[in-house]
Amino acid sequence: MRCGGQSGVWTASVIVLSIGSWVGRVGPRPADGETAHLTSPKERLETVRQVLSEVPLIDGHNDLPWNIRNFVHNQLADFDFEKDLRQVAPWSKSAWSQTDLVRLRQGMVGGQFWSAYVPCESQHLNAVQLTLEQVDLIKRLIEKYSQHLQFAASSREILEARERGRIASLIGVEGGHSLGSSLAVLRTLYQLGVRYLTLTHTCNTPWAKSSTVEDEDEDGGGLTAFGKTVVQEMNRLGMLIDLSHTARATMRDALRTSKAPLIFSHSSAFAICNSSRNVPDDILKQLAANGGIVMVTFYNYFVKCGSQATISDVAEHIYYIRNLIGVDHIGVGGDFDGINKTPRGLEDVSKYPELFAELLRSGKWNVLDLKKVAGLNLLRVLRQVERVRDDMRTAGMTPSEEYLQDSPDTSGSCALDINSVQRVMEV
Repeated sequence: MRCGGQSGVWTASVIVLSIGSWVGRVGPRPADGETAHLTSPKERLETVRQVLSEVPLIDGHNDLPWNIRNFVHNQLADFDFEKDLRQVAPWSKSAWSQTDLVRLRQGMVGGQFWSAYVPCESQHLNAVQLTLEQVDLIKRLIEKYSQHLQFAASSREILEARERGRIASLIGVEGGHSLGSSLAVLRTLYQLGVRYLTLTHTCNTPWAKSSTVEDEDEDGGGLTAFGKTVVQEMNRLGMLIDLSHTARATMRDALRTSKAPLIFSHSSAFAICNSSRNVPDDILKQLAANGGIVMVTFYNYFVKCGSQATISDVAEHIYYIRNLIGVDHIGVGGDFDGINKTPRGLEDVSKYPELFAELLRSGKWNVLDLKKVAGLNLLRVLRQVERVRDDMRTAGMTPSEEYLQDSPDTSGSCALDINSVQRVMEV
């Protein structure tokens, strides 16, 4: 990415002008004020389609890459993304499959964070290697389907993909265990194009606590001193910090430590469904003060805390968060291909327009509100993260050389203590 100097000013100007044109563009439907007069489902869907033709719908989390590994062992020669996978085995037989190019286009998706996920069972073993393989898979997938997808690693590149009619494809790593407790790995992932890191998945790391173990591990902070260094290094790099899956203590520590806005890539409101994967009110208020966003997710067990949910239940989470902290702090993060129970009306990636039409049904949303939730909020956060990065570089901040001593990643039975290895003289 370009930064600093005249090129940085030019890039920022292009982004502001582009987003300004999206916000101001009118078209054959109301641009401001309430939309209560849109009484029919057809009218609401037409309005939504107009909105999504002007602003990229950016989803925060999709687990398709892990399914490609599970189903075809990362062999893209055996994977046809242009087909309706509901008609292709083994995808057609799986409750975990909700994504293909046919349905992404139907859903008017303009940007997607693809998840480079590896299971917690790989922690302290081969998590770093597996993560690199998933990053490689995502980049190969984008290249193979370059007529539909375009790699993006900045707010500017999202806009460029949009202008070319491509789906901007970003990479997020889901789980701090993928770092192997190494800032060098974090920096390498950034250089490969990763633009967010979820600090934990379903396991603690040596430096951060997960929501999964929160009930049995409530005492103390969520981030260790090294964990706070990870957050600071992410600020310096310009990488989004994702708090989905983290314990509340980790959320609070990260919010206190970060100089840049944070995200929840796929979480919902705890007040409606009291899953530890959702965000409680006090954290939502801190997130608003931080300038971040929560990207509301669609998994039934996080929407209704049970196996059954509907599209209106998802809208209820969005209404609640908007009423509590405002529309500027909401996005969408469906978690498709990572869930096996989807709300009725939101069965797959083709259904995003129906969600926005459901919001319009209340008569209390205007077009600008929809644009913000669809993508403008995420673009704003990413620009601010990039601005913090640029400011830190201008201030002379250099890569952190902190390291974590006595971690299983560096000193466990499956790790080599490099300091114990003697140099061998070559003969």
